[in-house]
Amino acid sequence: MKRVTAVVIGAGHAGLAMSHHLARHGIDHVVLERGEVANAWRHERWESLRLLTPNWQCRLPGQAYTGPEPEGFMSMPELIAFLDDYARGLSAPLHTATEVLALHQAEDGYRLVTNRGEWRCRAAIIATGACQLPVVPAMAAALPPWIMSLTPHAYRHPGQLPEGGVLVVGASATGVQLADELQRSGRPVTLAVGQHLRLPRRYRGRDIQWWLEHAGLLDQRFDEVEDLARARRQPSPQLLGNATSEDLDLNVLSGRGVRLVGRLAGLAGTRLQFSGSLAVHCTAADLKLSRLLDNLDAWAIAHGWHGALPAPERPAPTMVPPRPCLGLDLAAGEVKTVLWATGFRPDFSWLQVPAFDARGRLRHEGGVVAPGLYAMGLPFMRRRKSGAIHGADDDAAELSAHLAAWLAKAKTHQGSLA
Repeated sequence: MKRVTAVVIGAGHAGLAMSHHLARHGIDHVVLERGEVANAWRHERWESLRLLTPNWQCRLPGQAYTGPEPEGFMSMPELIAFLDDYARGLSAPLHTATEVLALHQAEDGYRLVTNRGEWRCRAAIIATGACQLPVVPAMAAALPPWIMSLTPHAYRHPGQLPEGGVLVVGASATGVQLADELQRSGRPVTLAVGQHLRLPRRYRGRDIQWWLEHAGLLDQRFDEVEDLARARRQPSPQLLGNATSEDLDLNVLSGRGVRLVGRLAGLAGTRLQFSGSLAVHCTAADLKLSRLLDNLDAWAIAHGWHGALPAPERPAPTMVPPRPCLGLDLAAGEVKTVLWATGFRPDFSWLQVPAFDARGRLRHEGGVVAPGLYAMGLPFMRRRKSGAIHGADDDAAELSAHLAAWLAKAKTHQGSLA
């Protein structure tokens, strides 16, 4: 059994950022990774994916993007190279191909069982990500056998799908990007739309992320919102990272031939049933976007940016079919594939500690799960930006300081007992 003060579980951006800050505090630690550095980016993403945040926003503690395209968007190979380079600069031992099978409480901290032996530690940091398991409705199991059913974890490119129509279920960032890619490949695409978040790629000449960062919205803290659970459930925005900085909203998709339907509500035999709430969801997204842009304009006026930027413009309201489709019979052969872009959830099945609420969600207070046990990289964990690459630095700085103080206090208490 190996012993160390702290173990970081996961070598994605969140785990690597935490390792950097633990080293700054002089806390000896190791990083355990089930696969390779940036494992999910390497093996669980489709080939054409690019980050939704511009390159200038791609930064980790002590390292920022310095390339020639600050307004561009990293491809997966570029991001993997960025993280690989960062990992090589860390001082802590990095153990790849080391999967944590179980984490238990122990008398003096925690015991980790891995496929390559056991570790004992005073503290553990969970940095395994929030998008490990696709969330797929139970009705997926009842699809007819001639329908290909898959999730974004398994999807790589249009060529792996059979010829014929595709139903994409879910209209957040993943859903709209895959619907667009599949429509461009020549396949007829139907997009089932539920609650979603609409954002323009650029507003008044600046990337929307510039606005969100400079106006301080990304730094809003978890203890500053009234309904934190709702904020953490917010869908990812309809955005696309590409060289032309174009929007990718429902108007763009329908203009390219994607058929919009309401939320997938059920399956009766071979007939899919869609909700009649398409217009309601689109109106709600338009109203939320309008309020956001009003707030950004007010910030620009208050901080002296208004006159230096182009005049405000508002995106056109979302156009929905006057009589949306409410059902589709799979036996007719129009749809050959269903792609479930219905979200993800973390996999904490290995975490054998009493740290979950009645719905099975990890309980934490801004990333502090229990004495000596922390989380990193979860949506709105400490700030709105917590789940993003550029959000890891601030969170890791604060949580590593919390851990250092906790270790010092425990050592003082132990010394007084002696």
